[in-house]
Amino acid sequence: MTITPTAELAVIGGSGFYELLADAERVTVDTPYGAPSDAITLSPAGGRRVAFLPRHGRGHAVPPHRINYRANLWALRALGVRQILAPCAVGSLRPELGHGTVVVPDQLVDRTSGRAQTFYEQGAVHISFADPYCVHGRRAVLAAAAATGTEATDGGTMVVVQGPRFSTRAESQWYAAAGWSLVNMTGHPEAVLARELALCYTAVALVTDLDAGIDARRSVSQEEVFGVFAQNTERLRGLVLEALGRLPRERSCACPGTLADMTLPFPLP
Repeated sequence: MTITPTAELAVIGGSGFYELLADAERVTVDTPYGAPSDAITLSPAGGRRVAFLPRHGRGHAVPPHRINYRANLWALRALGVRQILAPCAVGSLRPELGHGTVVVPDQLVDRTSGRAQTFYEQGAVHISFADPYCVHGRRAVLAAAAATGTEATDGGTMVVVQGPRFSTRAESQWYAAAGWSLVNMTGHPEAVLARELALCYTAVALVTDLDAGIDARRSVSQEEVFGVFAQNTERLRGLVLEALGRLPRERSCACPGTLADMTLPFPLP
Protein backbone atom coordinates (compact mmCIF):
# COMPACT_ATOMS: atom_id res chain seq x y z
CA MET A 1 0.00 0.00 0.00
CA THR A 2 1.49 3.35 -1.09
CA ILE A 3 0.96 6.21 1.34
CA THR A 4 1.57 9.85 0.47
CA PRO A 5 3.40 11.52 3.37
CA THR A 6 1.06 13.88 5.15
CA ALA A 7 2.77 14.81 8.45
CA GLU A 8 6.29 15.54 9.61
CA LEU A 9 5.75 15.53 13.37
CA ALA A 10 3.77 13.23 15.66
CA VAL A 11 2.46 13.03 19.19
CA ILE A 12 1.79 9.67 20.81
CA GLY A 13 -0.71 10.35 23.58
CA GLY A 14 -0.60 8.48 26.88
CA SER A 15 -3.22 7.54 29.47
CA GLY A 16 -6.06 10.06 29.24
CA PHE A 17 -4.43 11.99 26.38
CA TYR A 18 -6.67 10.73 23.59
CA GLU A 19 -6.91 13.82 21.36
CA LEU A 20 -4.52 16.59 20.35
CA LEU A 21 -6.86 18.98 18.53
CA ALA A 22 -10.54 18.83 17.66
CA ASP A 23 -11.77 18.67 14.05
CA ALA A 24 -8.70 16.75 12.90
CA GLU A 25 -8.67 14.51 9.82
CA ARG A 26 -8.77 10.80 10.64
CA VAL A 27 -6.71 8.35 8.57
CA THR A 28 -6.27 4.60 8.73
CA VAL A 29 -2.85 3.13 7.97
CA ASP A 30 -2.13 -0.55 7.27
CA THR A 31 1.28 -1.89 8.27
CA PRO A 32 3.17 -5.20 7.89
CA TYR A 33 2.72 -5.60 11.66
CA GLY A 34 -1.04 -5.20 11.78
CA ALA A 35 -3.16 -2.27 12.84
CA PRO A 36 -1.97 0.59 15.06
CA SER A 37 -3.68 1.26 18.38
CA ASP A 38 -6.28 3.48 16.69
CA ALA A 39 -6.88 5.66 13.67
CA ILE A 40 -4.35 8.47 13.35
CA THR A 41 -5.53 12.07 13.24
CA LEU A 42 -3.85 14.83 11.24
CA SER A 43 -3.99 18.54 11.98
CA PRO A 44 -1.85 21.68 11.78
CA ALA A 45 -0.08 22.66 15.00
CA GLY A 46 2.86 24.93 15.68
CA GLY A 47 3.00 25.83 12.01
CA ARG A 48 3.58 22.19 11.08
CA ARG A 49 1.49 19.19 9.99
CA VAL A 50 1.14 16.87 13.00
CA ALA A 51 -0.07 13.28 13.35
CA PHE A 52 -1.62 12.17 16.63
CA LEU A 53 -1.98 8.57 17.81
CA PRO A 54 -3.46 7.57 21.19
CA ARG A 55 -1.07 4.91 22.49
CA HIS A 56 -3.78 2.89 24.21
CA GLY A 57 -6.50 3.70 21.69
CA ARG A 58 -9.39 6.01 22.43
CA GLY A 59 -11.06 4.97 25.64
CA HIS A 60 -7.90 3.17 26.77
CA ALA A 61 -8.86 -0.10 25.10
CA VAL A 62 -5.33 -1.53 24.85
CA PRO A 63 -3.27 -2.33 27.99
CA PRO A 64 0.47 -1.56 27.96
CA HIS A 65 1.67 -5.12 27.37
CA ARG A 66 -0.71 -5.57 24.40
CA ILE A 67 0.07 -2.37 22.48
CA ASN A 68 1.22 -3.02 18.92
CA TYR A 69 4.25 -0.76 19.22
CA ARG A 70 5.73 -1.87 15.89
CA ALA A 71 2.55 -1.03 13.99
CA ASN A 72 2.29 2.34 15.75
CA LEU A 73 5.80 3.46 14.85
CA TRP A 74 5.71 2.02 11.33
CA ALA A 75 2.42 3.79 10.57
CA LEU A 76 3.77 7.15 11.74
CA ARG A 77 6.90 6.85 9.61
CA ALA A 78 4.78 5.79 6.63
CA LEU A 79 2.87 9.06 6.98
CA GLY A 80 6.13 11.01 6.73
CA VAL A 81 6.72 11.56 10.44
CA ARG A 82 10.33 11.99 11.47
CA GLN A 83 10.05 13.58 14.96
CA ILE A 84 7.87 12.31 17.82
CA LEU A 85 6.85 13.73 21.19
CA ALA A 86 5.58 11.05 23.56
CA PRO A 87 3.64 12.21 26.64
CA CYS A 88 3.22 9.47 29.25
CA ALA A 89 2.07 8.88 32.82
CA VAL A 90 4.78 7.86 35.28
CA GLY A 91 5.18 6.98 38.91
CA SER A 92 7.81 8.85 40.88
CA LEU A 93 10.73 7.06 42.54
CA ARG A 94 11.94 10.28 44.17
CA PRO A 95 9.88 12.13 46.81
CA GLU A 96 10.80 15.54 45.37
CA LEU A 97 9.11 14.62 42.07
CA GLY A 98 5.53 14.95 43.26
CA HIS A 99 2.12 14.73 41.65
CA GLY A 100 1.83 16.82 38.48
CA THR A 101 5.58 17.22 38.01
CA VAL A 102 6.74 17.21 34.38
CA VAL A 103 10.01 15.37 33.73
CA VAL A 104 11.96 15.19 30.47
CA PRO A 105 13.95 11.97 31.00
CA ASP A 106 17.31 11.38 29.38
CA GLN A 107 17.77 7.68 30.16
CA LEU A 108 15.72 4.47 30.06
CA VAL A 109 15.95 1.03 31.70
CA ASP A 110 13.99 -1.92 30.28
CA ARG A 111 12.37 -4.32 32.75
CA THR A 112 9.69 -5.63 30.37
CA SER A 113 9.44 -9.15 28.99
CA GLY A 114 7.92 -10.86 25.97
CA ARG A 115 7.36 -7.71 23.93
CA ALA A 116 8.31 -7.51 20.26
CA GLN A 117 11.08 -4.95 20.50
CA THR A 118 12.77 -4.89 17.10
CA PHE A 119 11.90 -4.66 13.42
CA TYR A 120 15.07 -6.51 12.47
CA GLU A 121 14.69 -10.26 12.94
CA GLN A 122 17.47 -11.11 10.49
CA GLY A 123 20.81 -9.69 9.46
CA ALA A 124 23.12 -7.41 11.42
CA VAL A 125 21.29 -4.24 12.40
CA HIS A 126 22.70 -3.16 15.77
CA ILE A 127 21.65 0.41 16.50
CA SER A 128 23.24 2.82 18.95
CA PHE A 129 20.92 3.37 21.92
CA ALA A 130 23.26 4.81 24.54
CA ASP A 131 21.16 7.97 24.61
CA PRO A 132 17.58 6.86 23.94
CA TYR A 133 15.99 10.29 23.52
CA CYS A 134 16.61 12.93 20.89
CA VAL A 135 18.80 15.73 22.23
CA HIS A 136 17.05 18.36 20.10
CA GLY A 137 13.60 17.09 21.05
CA ARG A 138 14.46 17.30 24.73
CA ARG A 139 15.79 20.83 24.21
CA ALA A 140 12.55 21.85 22.47
CA VAL A 141 10.37 20.50 25.30
CA LEU A 142 12.43 22.22 28.00
CA ALA A 143 12.32 25.51 26.08
CA ALA A 144 8.55 25.10 25.69
CA ALA A 145 8.21 24.49 29.42
CA ALA A 146 10.06 27.73 30.16
CA ALA A 147 7.92 29.64 27.65
CA THR A 148 4.64 28.34 29.09
CA GLY A 149 5.63 28.71 32.73
CA THR A 150 5.63 24.95 33.25
CA GLU A 151 8.17 23.75 35.77
CA ALA A 152 9.99 20.81 34.19
CA THR A 153 12.78 18.61 35.52
CA ASP A 154 15.64 18.20 33.06
CA GLY A 155 16.80 14.58 33.00
CA GLY A 156 16.15 11.40 34.89
CA THR A 157 16.03 7.66 34.28
CA MET A 158 12.71 6.03 33.47
CA VAL A 159 12.46 2.32 34.24
CA VAL A 160 9.82 0.57 32.14
CA VAL A 161 8.02 -2.37 33.75
CA GLN A 162 5.83 -4.99 32.13
CA GLY A 163 2.49 -4.13 33.72
CA PRO A 164 -0.38 -4.08 33.80
CA ARG A 165 0.12 -4.43 37.57
CA PHE A 166 1.91 -1.77 39.58
CA SER A 167 5.19 -2.52 41.36
CA THR A 168 5.56 -4.11 44.76
CA ARG A 169 7.12 -1.97 47.49
CA ALA A 170 10.31 -4.04 47.26
CA GLU A 171 10.53 -3.52 43.50
CA SER A 172 10.06 0.23 43.68
CA GLN A 173 12.59 0.47 46.52
CA TRP A 174 15.02 -1.52 44.35
CA TYR A 175 14.50 0.84 41.40
CA ALA A 176 14.95 3.90 43.62
CA ALA A 177 18.12 2.44 45.17
CA ALA A 178 19.53 2.04 41.67
CA GLY A 179 19.21 5.80 41.25
CA TRP A 180 16.29 5.76 38.81
CA SER A 181 13.71 8.54 38.88
CA LEU A 182 10.51 7.30 37.23
CA VAL A 183 8.58 4.09 36.59
CA ASN A 184 6.39 3.58 33.53
CA MET A 185 4.79 0.75 31.48
CA THR A 186 5.01 1.96 27.86
CA GLY A 187 8.33 3.70 27.21
CA HIS A 188 9.90 0.47 25.96
CA PRO A 189 9.92 -0.75 23.23
CA GLU A 190 8.42 2.48 21.88
CA ALA A 191 11.67 4.43 22.14
CA VAL A 192 13.90 1.73 20.66
CA LEU A 193 11.54 1.07 17.75
CA ALA A 194 11.55 4.78 16.95
CA ARG A 195 15.35 4.71 16.90
CA GLU A 196 15.31 1.63 14.64
CA LEU A 197 13.33 3.69 12.13
CA ALA A 198 15.78 6.63 12.47
CA LEU A 199 13.10 8.80 14.07
CA CYS A 200 13.65 11.49 16.69
CA TYR A 201 11.80 10.47 19.87
CA THR A 202 11.30 12.49 23.07
CA ALA A 203 9.43 11.32 26.16
CA VAL A 204 7.47 13.89 28.17
CA ALA A 205 6.64 12.33 31.54
CA LEU A 206 3.89 13.48 33.88
CA VAL A 207 4.11 12.21 37.47
CA THR A 208 0.76 10.81 38.60
CA ASP A 209 1.78 9.10 41.84
CA LEU A 210 4.55 8.24 44.26
CA ASP A 211 5.43 4.61 43.67
CA ALA A 212 4.53 2.12 46.41
CA GLY A 213 8.00 1.82 47.91
CA ILE A 214 8.40 5.59 48.15
CA ASP A 215 5.13 6.34 49.93
CA ALA A 216 5.05 3.75 52.72
CA ARG A 217 1.55 4.77 53.86
CA ARG A 218 -0.22 4.21 50.55
CA SER A 219 -0.22 2.06 47.43
CA VAL A 220 -0.73 3.17 43.84
CA SER A 221 -4.23 2.87 42.40
CA GLN A 222 -5.54 3.12 38.86
CA GLU A 223 -8.06 5.71 40.02
CA GLU A 224 -5.28 7.95 41.34
CA VAL A 225 -3.16 7.65 38.20
CA PHE A 226 -6.01 8.40 35.82
CA GLY A 227 -7.33 11.18 38.04
CA VAL A 228 -4.05 13.09 38.32
CA PHE A 229 -3.38 12.71 34.60
CA ALA A 230 -6.87 14.04 33.81
CA GLN A 231 -6.28 17.06 36.06
CA ASN A 232 -3.11 17.89 34.14
CA THR A 233 -4.06 16.93 30.58
CA GLU A 234 -4.75 20.48 29.38
CA ARG A 235 -1.50 21.76 30.87
CA LEU A 236 0.38 18.90 29.22
CA ARG A 237 -1.39 19.51 25.90
CA GLY A 238 -0.38 23.18 25.99
CA LEU A 239 3.24 22.22 26.66
CA VAL A 240 3.27 19.70 23.81
CA LEU A 241 1.72 22.15 21.34
CA GLU A 242 4.32 24.77 22.26
CA ALA A 243 7.12 22.19 21.91
CA LEU A 244 5.92 21.11 18.45
CA GLY A 245 6.56 24.62 17.17
CA ARG A 246 10.07 24.54 18.60
CA LEU A 247 11.20 21.28 17.01
CA PRO A 248 13.85 21.95 14.35
CA ARG A 249 12.71 21.94 10.72
CA GLU A 250 16.00 20.42 9.64
CA ARG A 251 17.25 17.49 11.71
CA SER A 252 20.92 17.87 12.64
CA CYS A 253 20.93 15.45 15.58
CA ALA A 254 22.34 11.92 15.45
CA CYS A 255 18.91 10.25 15.01
CA PRO A 256 18.65 10.48 11.19
CA GLY A 257 22.03 8.74 10.79
CA THR A 258 21.15 5.78 13.01
CA LEU A 259 20.99 3.34 10.10
CA ALA A 260 23.87 4.76 8.06
CA ASP A 261 26.08 2.12 6.43
CA MET A 262 23.76 -0.71 7.55
CA THR A 263 22.21 -3.25 5.21
CA LEU A 264 18.53 -3.48 6.10
CA PRO A 265 16.55 -6.67 5.40
CA PHE A 266 13.67 -4.63 3.92
CA PRO A 267 13.03 -1.07 2.71
CA LEU A 268 11.66 1.44 5.20
CA PRO A 269 8.49 3.39 4.43
